[in-house]
Amino acid sequence: MQTIDKIKPCYPLFQQPEYKALLAAKREGFEEAPGADRVAETFAWTTTLEYQELNFKREALTINPAKVCQPLGGALCGLGFEKTMVYIHGSQGCVAYFRTYFNRHFKEPIAFIADSMTEDAAVFGGQKNVHEGLQNATRLYDAKMIAVCTTCIAEVIGDDLGAFIGNARKEGYVDKDFPIPYANTPSFVGSHITGWDNMWEGIAKYFTPKEGKVGGGNGKLNIVPGFETYLGNYRVIKRMLTEMEVPYSLLCDPSEVLDTPATGEYEMYAGGTTIDEMKDAPNAITTLFLQPTTLEKSRKFVESAWQHEVPRTPIPMGVEWTDEFLMTVSALSGKPVPASLTTERGRLIDMMTDSHAWLHGKKMAVFGDPDFLLGLVKFMLELGIEPTHILCSNSNKRWEKQMKKVLESSPYGIHGKIYGGADLWHLRSLCFTDKPDFVVGSSYGKTIQRDTLHKGAEFEVPLIRLGFPIFDRHHLHRMTTLGYEGGMYILTTLTNAVLERLDEQTKYMADTDYNFDVVR
Repeated sequence: MQTIDKIKPCYPLFQQPEYKALLAAKREGFEEAPGADRVAETFAWTTTLEYQELNFKREALTINPAKVCQPLGGALCGLGFEKTMVYIHGSQGCVAYFRTYFNRHFKEPIAFIADSMTEDAAVFGGQKNVHEGLQNATRLYDAKMIAVCTTCIAEVIGDDLGAFIGNARKEGYVDKDFPIPYANTPSFVGSHITGWDNMWEGIAKYFTPKEGKVGGGNGKLNIVPGFETYLGNYRVIKRMLTEMEVPYSLLCDPSEVLDTPATGEYEMYAGGTTIDEMKDAPNAITTLFLQPTTLEKSRKFVESAWQHEVPRTPIPMGVEWTDEFLMTVSALSGKPVPASLTTERGRLIDMMTDSHAWLHGKKMAVFGDPDFLLGLVKFMLELGIEPTHILCSNSNKRWEKQMKKVLESSPYGIHGKIYGGADLWHLRSLCFTDKPDFVVGSSYGKTIQRDTLHKGAEFEVPLIRLGFPIFDRHHLHRMTTLGYEGGMYILTTLTNAVLERLDEQTKYMADTDYNFDVVR
């Protein structure tokens, strides 16, 4: 058992005899579970083609989707603005979930507030909650702005958020000039990327009326990142533009508030796009969206209200698409791509040359968000990797057409299959019936690795962690996936996963260790 002088974590604590006996008694006396033989028989059946066919016929059930709900995306967007308190109109439980979700990924305290709707608000409406909540928030938290989004309970009963906020101003709960942009973010449609898009559009609409704006007047480029959880990506975009001497506004930047230093004093706010930057954004030369397939509402608003001609550049991942991004920036700004970035590109090409023998022909299943998958698959093809199963739970037909075009552009993509709207239980079936060498995605792919290993070591599909969320590894959220620097990180991650797997398979003395290499 645990003793004060020797505290054990859950492993190996639960391997001790007394815990094993306790768990066995619980199973025997309370769980009423089927026997081990029946469990093994059912598990074996779920690994077959017969089961896969039934699995893909599912219509009314989703199992482990690779997406989260809208308000989580709206909340991340709000965090990217200076001294902004994210306010969620809905139940306390939902907001606690969003806080813990980001807390587990970023390993940071997350400041969201809720107006804690309960049963009475669900019956009579949540206006009272909004009025009291906004009043408390403006008095307690010293914010410059409150960004409001919603959860299911508010959306199902049809709460009019705009009217509630307007009434709060009229009745004196909040100052009439205090900035309170908002977005409707119902959890039961779309996903976290939809919520980010809705919230950004809501903030842009609030601060940028059409009147009196002249495109190009401030000489800047606007950069809209989208739902981005690799904090290094905000920094690499800023670094590349700075090296090009291109003036810019990064319109949503949570990289500081989600990566604050430990100084002994808690800071609720840090960094972020200023209100003045947002108000001035229509005066820029144009706006570049780093995740163009998932920011449809925001792009349409920028094109119509700001009258910007938005370039249709892909996400700047890998070599070719980073080239395209930098050349677009150069053409728009009149600034040449500097020698420093050309040198960085050359280093990435050198790294690709060094590692190509280990990556060439490797088969990898991938899952994640739409634009991230487009960029990752594009770079995989540049590396000679063969993406086999490409699964996107929050896809659409437009994304599927783009992914098909990417696969068809390379001989390494001709066998790739696209699974739009599918979930990780579908991917589990595919990893049993058409085994890839690796599965690439978030921490939730861990269940696939463990299930395939349970069938036998030869069936195991190891997980390479790239994407969101990463809960079970530390500090990966600080890494970079965009630009040439991001290509270096992805390449290093993929190559070393291949080599780690080779070492795992060849570590048995006088059996498989003929491939014991100190140099590879």
